[in-house]
Amino acid sequence: MTIKTLVVDANVNYTREVSKSLGCSSSIEVISASSKEEALKYIKESDVIVMNMLLNGMDSYQLLKEIRNKYHDKIIIATSEFISADMMDSISSYQINYFIKKPFDVSILEEIIIALYTRHTAATLERETELKVEITNLLHLLGIPSHIKGYNYIRDGVEMLYRDSSLVGSITKELYPSIASSYQTTSSRVERAIRHAIEVSWVRGDYNLMEEIFGNSIDFDRSKPTNSEFIVTLADRLKLKLNYA
Repeated sequence: MTIKTLVVDANVNYTREVSKSLGCSSSIEVISASSKEEALKYIKESDVIVMNMLLNGMDSYQLLKEIRNKYHDKIIIATSEFISADMMDSISSYQINYFIKKPFDVSILEEIIIALYTRHTAATLERETELKVEITNLLHLLGIPSHIKGYNYIRDGVEMLYRDSSLVGSITKELYPSIASSYQTTSSRVERAIRHAIEVSWVRGDYNLMEEIFGNSIDFDRSKPTNSEFIVTLADRLKLKLNYA
């Protein structure tokens, strides 16, 4: 287990010392950044972000906002030389996993990182299993047989959109190519297979459920949803059901 940890602090000497100490752990791989702009380059590949809440101006809050807008599951440990009620109120909406006041013993930070990551990993596995079960059940109720290719493509597409809502505007340019790459096929074949699966669903699916899910977004009696409407609507339904924020 290697926990990729991003340390963000304007004090370069501080990040160097923390990185050196944490780097001695066989469980932790450290990346350091001294600004919001630099940190954003490494967010995607990081498991844990240890960030100082006193970056230049409002950079720390803007960084928190950008992280949570795109990466709901990143572990964030906030640090600060000063703690106030206003600061705690300001960061509460960003789902900070832990707050630690500076100065602190780096060995304690290491223990916190490992404990949070271990707990988070277990919870993530449980959520992923629940998500896969929910998608499978929903597709079966919608009458899509598991032996057709479109079933797998829709299942993967719904899961991808559930995890990254920014893909909504890039179904053709990003979602299809990603699925096609996984199955060693082409984007056009993925699109056709999904369309076929929806047509099968419209014939075999639970009418009441389909009207409940799609009735508000399309004219149920006249037309089937587009591929995008179908996948996006299912992903949104699962987010509501599983309380995904």
